[in-house]
Amino acid sequence: QVQVVESGGGLVQPGGSLRLSCAAAGSIDNIVVMGWFGRAPGKQRELVATSTSGGRTNYADSVKGRFTISRDNAENTVILHMNSLKPEDTAVYYCNGATLWARVGDLRTTYWGQGTQVTVSS
Repeated sequence: QVQVVESGGGLVQPGGSLRLSCAAAGSIDNIVVMGWFGRAPGKQRELVATSTSGGRTNYADSVKGRFTISRDNAENTVILHMNSLKPEDTAVYYCNGATLWARVGDLRTTYWGQGTQVTVSS
């Protein structure tokens, strides 16, 4: 069974920073895109950032300039550097890996972690 494990969440004050880490392990081949999705209270799961094995990145408008995603292809890991955090960033953040670009974020055909809670509050 493939396992996707996130870490780094927690409670932080507005303006603070967090670093979320994700690693995929097990019987898995050629993950071409990895990303982070956030589910805020009462809202649907939304894209936060993605990174392809070729180095292309994509960010939600709400996090551009504040978050940075990076990936280590050899280790199937992805890092989300979260800076200048706002209360609106409070969410459960899920790591996702896909073998096809078009499938990133798909519930059934991609690999998901259990999520890590990020709470931004004074």
